[in-house]
Amino acid sequence: MTSPRIVIIGAGFGGLGTAMELKRHGFTDITVLERAQDIGGVWRDNTYPNAACDVPSSLYSWSFAPNPTWPRRYSGQADILTYINAVAADEGVRDLVRTGVEVTGASYDESSATWTVSTATGEQLVADFLVAAVGQLSRPVIPAIPGADTFAGPAFHSAQWRHDVDLTGKRIAVLGTGASAIQFVPGIQPTAGQVTVFQRSAPYVVPKADRAYTRSHHRAFERFPRSQAFGRKLTWVLSEQLNKSLTGTNPMKSVLEKAWRLHLRRQIPDPVLRAKLKPDYPIGCKRLLFSNDWYPALAAPNVDVVTDEAVEITPDGVRAADGTFHAADVIIYGTGFAATEFLAPMELTGVGGRSLNEAWADGARAYFGVCVPGFPNLGIVYGPNTNLGGSSIINMMESQSQLIRQLVQRVAGGGSIAVREQVEEEFDLEIQRRISESVWGGCDSWYRDAAGRVTTNWPGTVVEYKDRTATLDPAAFVVTPA
Repeated sequence: MTSPRIVIIGAGFGGLGTAMELKRHGFTDITVLERAQDIGGVWRDNTYPNAACDVPSSLYSWSFAPNPTWPRRYSGQADILTYINAVAADEGVRDLVRTGVEVTGASYDESSATWTVSTATGEQLVADFLVAAVGQLSRPVIPAIPGADTFAGPAFHSAQWRHDVDLTGKRIAVLGTGASAIQFVPGIQPTAGQVTVFQRSAPYVVPKADRAYTRSHHRAFERFPRSQAFGRKLTWVLSEQLNKSLTGTNPMKSVLEKAWRLHLRRQIPDPVLRAKLKPDYPIGCKRLLFSNDWYPALAAPNVDVVTDEAVEITPDGVRAADGTFHAADVIIYGTGFAATEFLAPMELTGVGGRSLNEAWADGARAYFGVCVPGFPNLGIVYGPNTNLGGSSIINMMESQSQLIRQLVQRVAGGGSIAVREQVEEEFDLEIQRRISESVWGGCDSWYRDAAGRVTTNWPGTVVEYKDRTATLDPAAFVVTPA
């Protein structure tokens, strides 16, 4: 087998995992390009107070690299980043990464069946196979609120945390109540002077069964690996029930709703505040959140929850839609990411000079989130409709890496492989039909793009995805020999 030139864009879990999969199967000419100065993806970028994973670490880790020394059941950002670095080094892919290289675009040449990858410095790399592993949650979004540029104090997104800003005693305006905010608000509340939380819609928050692992746990995990493997399997089974509940009638959804109601009532005794914190949409429509300290933080005397939209920012605060002015020394945006703008702002050009923006004019779509018709020798990791409402995305990305490895094996000696247009269209029709029948089908969320199409989520279980992508179907692809 020859070793084709492979370029991978992104050095987070997805890009590194794909490099590991390819390397294990004999491919040696692999270059991973990372725009930041280090590897780690979202776990490098999100360093806000209390940043942690909301999936147990036994499951939120590579299946081939269990870690018996996780300090907690739900590990924090620093521990996850340490894990990523350690496994990348152990698997021999750390040295394949070039950091500080921002990819601006790539174009496909039909005559040579190669991709030319362009960088911000003007450098060009030629690849026989291109992998885009930039993720769905890598580009922070800051809303365009009138007057934002006039604010006199520090203002930053949670994924770009300003550690040089001392929040002690400060009046802090927090915009957003998503997965990041429910972690960093309890982290800043105890020392802040005043925290004003602008809530556009209340999230469902259920208890987080977290705990620190003891020496006994670590000894058991090291001496009896099956004990940790059992925890991973149990977590997988429970998370798969959650996935089923979001896309069907599994009873776990009602159990979670009862857990949320009890959690809210126990932690928020004030009926006025409790009314503010009740979501106005079905559970699961938006991301279900796990926290033991979110509600107590909001109930603290130095925290105010504002349910009117922030409509104007002045040099010294934020004005809500009801006209109320809220003074602030610091603004923190917990406003999420451009999850539906896949691969942007890179510009990819495929067969016939057709841009990916044109191909996705009606919404991003790809065969199992990996392959796009008219874009041969391209694989996407964590692409359209591969996100989960529950469970660990790493399992999904491992399946994608394995599918991409099979694609590379098909063209290892040259030539091209591309998914058939009709196959992708039939797949997309199936996915969108199933989404319309799921909890995501009838409500607004960050899962939808500007046109209202749900382009992020997989409407099934991880097991189904794993089974359907395990073996490449030759009939689904057009293979052009060298």
